[in-house]
Amino acid sequence: MVCLLVLLMLASSAASPQDLSGKMFTFPQQTNTARVTLTTSTVSFNAATVCHRSFTDLKRDHILFSMSTRTNSNAFLIFWDSTNKEMELHIRDSKKEYGGCDYKPGMWHSICSTWDSVTGLVQVWCDGRPSSRTFITSGPISGSTITILGQEQDSHGGGFDLKQSFVGMMSDVHMWDYTLSACEIQKYVDELNFTPGNVLNWSALDFQITGRVLTENKQITCH
Repeated sequence: MVCLLVLLMLASSAASPQDLSGKMFTFPQQTNTARVTLTTSTVSFNAATVCHRSFTDLKRDHILFSMSTRTNSNAFLIFWDSTNKEMELHIRDSKKEYGGCDYKPGMWHSICSTWDSVTGLVQVWCDGRPSSRTFITSGPISGSTITILGQEQDSHGGGFDLKQSFVGMMSDVHMWDYTLSACEIQKYVDELNFTPGNVLNWSALDFQITGRVLTENKQITCH
């Protein structure tokens, strides 16, 4: 009977991919606990692209995407520096800042970031506008990863800071294990038919919510 109960508990808590098309995660308050952990099976990246859409009223620094490994807490991280008005991209604990992103509060933004381990080049696309391609670091991202929305990892799976948490809405999170072409990125920004992520796919997302995070219908402005 005890074994059967344990099996039932495991089955009820086991995550299965969900189609979140037309949905969004709502992070309604500032905390150092509320988060969404995304499950991936990829253990090594020679290249990567991450795209997402977000809406926030925050006028402080905040995290947008946080992937860590045991050796690099900022293995792949996207962060908004409110003081300097810069979008930061971190790869394997190295950082590049981009000041040309018109990241205004109170509106939806589409952000895509690409990186290639051979050339070491990164690029950020803010609402379809690309930055210059600059060198950050070469060499692959290797090892078991933990990917989190809503909190910035200062250690592998933890070290969350209240003042860096995300408050707002997030949707259409995709990740690829290659650098997406400019045409594919533009299709994503324009919400046209694009190739979904082969690492993280919003239409088949395996995730776990911790704390107060809601899954809601995505808000659409009526005209």
